[in-house]
Amino acid sequence: MSQLTVDLDLVKKYNVAGPRYTSYPPATKFTEAFKWPELAERIIENNRSERDLSLYFHIPFCETLCWYCGCTTVITLNHNQGTTYLNYLEKEVAQMSARLNPRRKVVQLHWGGGSPTFLSPDEIRRLGEIIRRHFTFADGYEAGVEVDPRRLTRDHIAALRDAGFNRASLGVQDFDAQVQEAVHRIQPQAMTEQVLGWVRELGFTSVNFDLIYGLPHQTVESFNRTLDIVLSLAPDRLAVFSYAHVPWVKPAQKILEQKILPTAEVKLELLKMVIERLTENNRYVYIGMDHFARPADELAVAQTRKQLQRNFQGYSTSAGADIYAFGMSSISQIPDAYWQNEKDLIKYYAALDAGQVPLARGYLVSDEDKLRRETIMRVMCDLSLDYGTMSQRLGLDFRAHFEREIDSLADFEADGLVRRSATGIEVTDRGRLFIRNIAMSFDNTLAPAGERKHSRTI
Repeated sequence: MSQLTVDLDLVKKYNVAGPRYTSYPPATKFTEAFKWPELAERIIENNRSERDLSLYFHIPFCETLCWYCGCTTVITLNHNQGTTYLNYLEKEVAQMSARLNPRRKVVQLHWGGGSPTFLSPDEIRRLGEIIRRHFTFADGYEAGVEVDPRRLTRDHIAALRDAGFNRASLGVQDFDAQVQEAVHRIQPQAMTEQVLGWVRELGFTSVNFDLIYGLPHQTVESFNRTLDIVLSLAPDRLAVFSYAHVPWVKPAQKILEQKILPTAEVKLELLKMVIERLTENNRYVYIGMDHFARPADELAVAQTRKQLQRNFQGYSTSAGADIYAFGMSSISQIPDAYWQNEKDLIKYYAALDAGQVPLARGYLVSDEDKLRRETIMRVMCDLSLDYGTMSQRLGLDFRAHFEREIDSLADFEADGLVRRSATGIEVTDRGRLFIRNIAMSFDNTLAPAGERKHSRTI
């Protein structure tokens, strides 16, 4: 792939609210009417197989709140809360693992938050031991953890290695001091470099940086300097997110309205610069949406081979794995159902104290959902659809079943974002930025544009 160029007129045209498709249907379709008895049946059925497992653990705690944050967090300086939380995680793991087929093997593990590194090194090791006591890991498994470089010691990173982690994602956001102060996240460059050094020294095989554009005081010039630093540090992957301003969901974001937020035009210029700089000279492959990977990285290779997957943990190389997730607000996924734990810490604890699954809401997947899920995931991951292959995979005449949706791609084709032929659809290189919009063409759950509870697609 050569360097990509970004047409800002097309960005303005297609920048509408839409799902990120970590699942289909999206989590906005989950319902509290979903109850344990019907989920229990699906879990029993799911565990008649020996399908691979992907485990997710949500550690919600942070010492301070970053004002842009949209995650489910608990802000506290009391680190004893981490010990209490581990006790409940241990209860939940014992409760659910007893229902799982013991022959199933873990191919993917992820800890997110909040901040997993809120836990002490000893607590990190303890959680690793809990997980290994209840689950068997496959050879060559992938284990990724989100790392906050602030308030961190080398022993935290050593503990994560002891717990089996081989991939780390460092929250960076922006190296500019003025931006960091405006969003209440002070993280000097030297601090990030020190943690990156520990991660590499201790043998992690892959490092990702998270960046955010659209934050207060960011300019094209200032974020260009951040990219200079990022490129010099050479992470294996990058996730460059657009700041989503949703103060009606996250009230703390109202604080940022008192700051100098970039205009819509500047934000688009930031996006253009990010994509063009990162793909220049084939430094990184633009996987799609907000993800970039080095050409030899597993994600880029898997996409070339049409083996890339997408789930609640983002892009992945773990095909056919079911997600069993633990901790408050975490979301699990099996072929026939999605379910989410209680998002309130007290309710989460109370359910486990009562010997119950801490279920808050969920969704049962219909046969039509499954057809559309596979189609949307292949668009998101393969950037193409072969009608013959999809017909065989789904057991129907794909072109006939999705005739209306395929015909609706005419605007994308006219704008050079897709190519259609008698045998399939291909997303062009310039179309990668608009992959959510293209995938939305196959979504029959979308609300009218003015009623969608999603971030903007670009």
